[in-house]
Amino acid sequence: MTRILVVDDDATLLRALTINLRARHFDVQAAANGADALRLASNRPDVVVLDLGLPDLDGIDVVRGLRGWSTVPIIVLSARDNESAKVDALDAGADDYITKPFGMDELLARIRAALRRSTPDVTAPIIETDMFTVDLAARRVTRDGADVRLTPTEWHFLDILVRNSGKLVGHEKLLTEIWGPAYLDQANYLRVYIAQLRRKLEDQPSAPRHLLTAPGIGYRFVP
Repeated sequence: MTRILVVDDDATLLRALTINLRARHFDVQAAANGADALRLASNRPDVVVLDLGLPDLDGIDVVRGLRGWSTVPIIVLSARDNESAKVDALDAGADDYITKPFGMDELLARIRAALRRSTPDVTAPIIETDMFTVDLAARRVTRDGADVRLTPTEWHFLDILVRNSGKLVGHEKLLTEIWGPAYLDQANYLRVYIAQLRRKLEDQPSAPRHLLTAPGIGYRFVP
């Protein structure tokens, strides 16, 4: 049974989400504050659904706390609908962002997408560059003999580029495959994640050799 940790200080919404998700056969744990969220995350949920407006910690700090040791998919729920809030959450390590109010069907679709992104493909090859190695089957990236920790969305982004090695992958394809067609106007998400991947994988992130940009069009992986 898929385990979901739901974090929200709105007791009514927290109860509604818990009931709805359990009715769909998810194993749900609920937390009303950031401290409880970080404690319950030690139970290794498959997905975290997180509100940003918590009474004790800002949700961004909870995202950073989780990313210190976990690659669990994090879906942010927030009434903060400005672009900077979304970019801050994604830059901190969140994998998706849903603005309140939202529909249950949308949330379920985002959960399914997050789970797909975190499921390994056991038939995929190993790709090597002079800087890092990508094992698509094991969902593992190594650099200088050490594992590189990627979030599920960082991995999905890299996976798409590597599987299309040498080819230009357009913004629309990336946004649709990673987040869905509703995000076709959110090219800023791609800029956040390509920057994070370059910081982790490129020797000179400002002058990348493997993760290249075609301005206004898309991105390309060059081995």
